[in-house]
Amino acid sequence: MYQLGALCYLAWGLLHLQAADRVRQLAARQPAGMAQGRLYQAAWNLAYFAVFVLVVAVGLNWRNDLAGYWLNLLTATVTDVGFLLFIVRPGYLPLRPALLGPALWLLAALFSTLGVLARAT
Repeated sequence: MYQLGALCYLAWGLLHLQAADRVRQLAARQPAGMAQGRLYQAAWNLAYFAVFVLVVAVGLNWRNDLAGYWLNLLTATVTDVGFLLFIVRPGYLPLRPALLGPALWLLAALFSTLGVLARAT
């Protein structure tokens, strides 16, 4: 189960790298100023979280490491809760494409949790 969780985290990370690039493209179309800078910062942060989750998935989740379980669970949760609150809830993105990331997050959390629980028995 934990390897399915790691694969879901890999997919989540790749999806979020793509999202970070789209935010960067959006920033490039804005006039120079604070809003553009904040969009570039958001793209940078999203890319960082995506790479972090990818590295932890490959290095730790794939081996059912407990530290990796918590690192990715917390990182992906914080990232996607913010996305749900500030992008999805106000309706800035249609539900169909918007729910792919949270679905991968929940599947990764489910399979990783099942793996950690099986390890404990």
